[in-house]
Amino acid sequence: MGQLEGRTSVVTGGGTGIGLATAVRLADEGSYVFVTGRREAQLEAAVNTIGADRAAAVAGDISTAADLDRLYAAVRARGEGLDVLVANAAVGSFVTLEQTTEEHFDQTFAVNVKGTLFTVQKALPLLNDGASIVLVGSPAGDRGVEAFGAYAASKAAVRSFARTWSNELKGRGIRVNALSPAWIETPGSTAAFGGEESARAVKENVAATVAKGRMGRPEEAAAVVAFLASEQSSYVVGANIYVDGGANQI
Repeated sequence: MGQLEGRTSVVTGGGTGIGLATAVRLADEGSYVFVTGRREAQLEAAVNTIGADRAAAVAGDISTAADLDRLYAAVRARGEGLDVLVANAAVGSFVTLEQTTEEHFDQTFAVNVKGTLFTVQKALPLLNDGASIVLVGSPAGDRGVEAFGAYAASKAAVRSFARTWSNELKGRGIRVNALSPAWIETPGSTAAFGGEESARAVKENVAATVAKGRMGRPEEAAAVVAFLASEQSSYVVGANIYVDGGANQI
């Protein structure tokens, strides 16, 4: 039996990258998994990968209240509550202070901050006592990476949420923790680096400077999520765990 046998999980941004790897890992640990995201084709492929008997897809945008309501209506209809919530969905792009527009700021904060907040808030009636919430942040929230200001500020907010909500939900035994992955090789990271050619140069630089000497794999981040979701981390509350090959620690 897996560490999450009989549990029910939700993974936002579950159609690709870290979200998909997380959904697969949680299902392998015995959980039934709801995946959500904006791209229906990716979600359908995710369910096919996991197995229709172990997963369901609900397409939607976490920055839209009605879409979150549809997601949680599906969870409620299953009738077993919710044990694991992984708030992974996010957007980000490199834009300098001078280039930042109101549209860029609003989109970044609508998804990464507002979307994360209401993903958790709307789940509260469904969360079983003792549930685990994992917020996916970023080391960017600790650093001053040039041209990444709005994204970094949004991820600093996510880190703050993990602390505050740990206090607010401790009476129900619900643990909230943050995960800060970096240099993970995903389709999203390739796009953020400006496409295949630019991404190749970044990856070569990472290999030369990161302690592990390579980009990380989505499955490596997913393994830490599974740890935080399980009773193996029962005394870990309000933490921020870095999965970055040592880039921000050494």
